[in-house]
Amino acid sequence: MMTALLVLIYVAFISLGLPDSLLGSAWPSIQKELEAPMSFAGMISMIVSCGTVVSSLLSARLLARFGTGWVTLVSVAMTAGALLGFAVSPSVWWLCLCAVPLGLGAGSVDAGLNNFVALHYKARHMSWLHCFWGIGATAGPMVMAFWIQQNNNWQGGYLTIGLLQTVLVAILAVSLPLWKRAEAPQGEENGEAVVALSLKKVFQIPRAKAALLGFFCYCAVETTTNLWASSYAVTGYGVDEHTAASWSSLFFLGITVGRLLSGFVSMKLDSPSLIRVGQALALCGVALLLLPLPVWRIPVALCLIGGGCAPIYPAMLHQTPQVFGKKISQAMMGVQMACAYVGTTVVSPVFGLLAEALDVRLLPLYLLVFLALMILGTERVRSYKKAGKAA
Repeated sequence: MMTALLVLIYVAFISLGLPDSLLGSAWPSIQKELEAPMSFAGMISMIVSCGTVVSSLLSARLLARFGTGWVTLVSVAMTAGALLGFAVSPSVWWLCLCAVPLGLGAGSVDAGLNNFVALHYKARHMSWLHCFWGIGATAGPMVMAFWIQQNNNWQGGYLTIGLLQTVLVAILAVSLPLWKRAEAPQGEENGEAVVALSLKKVFQIPRAKAALLGFFCYCAVETTTNLWASSYAVTGYGVDEHTAASWSSLFFLGITVGRLLSGFVSMKLDSPSLIRVGQALALCGVALLLLPLPVWRIPVALCLIGGGCAPIYPAMLHQTPQVFGKKISQAMMGVQMACAYVGTTVVSPVFGLLAEALDVRLLPLYLLVFLALMILGTERVRSYKKAGKAA
């Protein structure tokens, strides 16, 4: 049963990754057709992120009441409906409206599935799970690039992904009995009741603030790269839109391959070491963007940044029950996911405003700031952990 659920979760994360990279790769085409300002992509992204923050904060209560199966089913159904809405959108305001269910559908399912895997499976499965998300995220821009080639038909890209999500909804509906059996002793881990905590109580937990800073900054780096890589190439260096959309998929290819490899590496290295390796690789990618080299440096740098991001997020997620304890891991997971999406909500749209007012070529410097802050947060978690062991 647990093997069947793991396979289903893998499939779910492929499908969940598909829409995450669509807006950034499609935005140059959407912006031209709908005559929107460049920064409007940030507003749409912000709406999605706000919905995700809300559902992440509610995830512990929703999962305790309805179970992972039902929360996953309803969340993916909301996502499918939103993507189909994007496909028929006549204006950017319609896109904003559809962004609401897209965001609400993401938070609870993300927190629930990640905590389920962190509690029931080994670290390599967390890396491979997010590798499968990367497969979806890599395929999304490729699907969009194909449809953009067909008379700039970005709507066809959204329709294709929306239909794939609808198929997943049907699969999840059939699988509900599996989830019910797996969660029969719902609400308990190792004999202790799993609790939902208020934000105030979460912030009082040792290491919580440092961990939340790490999640905030990681998501800021990943989402800003995802959303603005195509515009960075097109507006900053004159790359054509189809090529730029293809290049943006290389970021997710780096994440996908990196997470496949980090699943094996996790058998030798612990989570804090994996986080450090990833941060070093991401810094190399950002440094490459800063060098005065031809435009080939952009796709290479995107691969490096993606490869660096690969082990960081799964390792931070998987160490949550070890760092904070299984009893409060679901509550902590929900707040971590919410904080990550606050990073998405604030940081990526702000760069859109900076790019419009100043220069889109500021992107690598912007990423460098949040990489530095992420390292500060994760190193504090690491130092607290060592101090706790010494005590």
